[in-house]
Amino acid sequence: MDYKPENPIIVQGDKTVLLEVHSPLYEQARDGLARFAELVKSPEHIHTYRITPLSIWNAVAAGFSADEAVSTLESFAKYDIPAHVITEIKDYAGRYGRIKLEKDGDRLKLSVSDIYLAEELYRHKVIFALIAERSDKTEFKVLPINRGLLKQELIRIGWPAEDLAGYVKGEKFEINLNDQTSVGAPFKLRDYQQNAVDIFHAGGGVKGGSGVVVMPCGAGKTIIGIGTMACLDTSTLIITTSTTALRQWREELIDKTSVTEDDVGEYSGFAKDIAPITITTYQMLTHRKSKQENFEHFELFNKRKWGLIVYDEVHVLPAPVFMVTAQIQATRRLGLTATLVREDGKEEDVFALIGPKRADVPWKVLEDSGWIAPAICREVRLTLPEELKMEYAIANNRDKFRIASENSEKLKVVEKLLEKHQGESTLVIGQYLSQLEYIAEKLDAPLLTGKTKQSLRDELFKGFKDGEIKVLVVSKVANFAVDLPDARVAIQVSGTFGSRQEEAQRLGRILRPKEDGGQATFYTLVTRDTTEMGFAQHRQLFLTEQGYAYEILDASVYEQG
Repeated sequence: MDYKPENPIIVQGDKTVLLEVHSPLYEQARDGLARFAELVKSPEHIHTYRITPLSIWNAVAAGFSADEAVSTLESFAKYDIPAHVITEIKDYAGRYGRIKLEKDGDRLKLSVSDIYLAEELYRHKVIFALIAERSDKTEFKVLPINRGLLKQELIRIGWPAEDLAGYVKGEKFEINLNDQTSVGAPFKLRDYQQNAVDIFHAGGGVKGGSGVVVMPCGAGKTIIGIGTMACLDTSTLIITTSTTALRQWREELIDKTSVTEDDVGEYSGFAKDIAPITITTYQMLTHRKSKQENFEHFELFNKRKWGLIVYDEVHVLPAPVFMVTAQIQATRRLGLTATLVREDGKEEDVFALIGPKRADVPWKVLEDSGWIAPAICREVRLTLPEELKMEYAIANNRDKFRIASENSEKLKVVEKLLEKHQGESTLVIGQYLSQLEYIAEKLDAPLLTGKTKQSLRDELFKGFKDGEIKVLVVSKVANFAVDLPDARVAIQVSGTFGSRQEEAQRLGRILRPKEDGGQATFYTLVTRDTTEMGFAQHRQLFLTEQGYAYEILDASVYEQG
């Protein structure tokens, strides 16, 4: 057995990979693994990755080959790689492209690489129902309406289809990028943004036109979306997470392109305007009067001949929108996100219906280039007050989490942290309204929640951006697509059950580059010896996979000043 003690990884037979954090080669190995493996655990000394079919298919779709994956493992492995792991990586990679969907008159053609696989598919009950006819030993005719459903089923049985069936042109609408913004600042796409646009567009050919771009908050995902729109010159439907995000998209479009206010329609609870560029929210699309009623706003997908649909923060795309997306596979689809991780485990549906990962840039790469602010991430652990220990001991799991999350001792730490960062723009972020109301009252700080009227939200966000408000207490309503470029500090007092996607969004609130080049600081307050610690470790995965050092400190450090 070949043994290289200086190398930091051990590849195991179950396709997990162990990575030593304290190795001098840690960062190089981590960056290589992140291209084709999923981070599973990230304790202090050893991180665990898992190689899965989906992680390999996303890598291959983004241009990373099986040979490159194997070479990465061989370069950093302490011991010989189990032979079957190499075989399986190559097998997974080889599956992508063996089934192709192509245009064939008014139908689609499903081409299969060999007769044995074709026969297996033909005898599969669900796939058989989605095929119109068998036209050859290795070819099938498919009705266009079944394009999405067929891709979903194929990936579920381990055979991802390469979709080369092309797209409708959509309604022509010219969009040009401005050379400068409305205030006279120079504007053009950054190199990595232009590269993402070019990869997605693929020269207008069938190999492009659908897929996901993974970029950190602050990297300009909105600009990538706008660049794609300018590249395609077609009417576009943009779906985002909130009315605040909707209006920020609108402002960016008017500020940085040739479109006018009349060219951009808002389809929300406040207006139902449909224009060449129309922006709506997931909440609006999935609204219905009762569970027995239809989704009345799904008709928006057919209101114009859209040439592009942009799914902002695609990792939170609701299941009902997957359903309608399966029916519009001939429309170009761009997903934008900071993480491919979904809390509902529907990553395969994103791959099948929105498309595979087309481009990504690690957070630390952008930080090193100065495009996002450097950040320090700290977990501060406190003790549960004596008077709550029995209540916690006899509570059910959900109540245990809430008791730990609402630990009243957290306010003292928040106050100490605000003293430490006095004068810096700070967000105090939490999950529970009663906790946030208590903290906002004690801090004499404004509170923004889901109940806050849109006009007041806009006013508070403006005050924070202008520096008039230094401390803003916010609920999870501020997780998504809120542009707060001057936020330097985030203090997370409570969060959703171990949500990696939430950690991405909350960290993203403070990563916009600072005018003085200063760093950002992200704190999360956790009650020790409670279920909150377990969930905090899960959320920590996201920070680790992005390359951030994660310090764990005792609250006494701050209590002592």
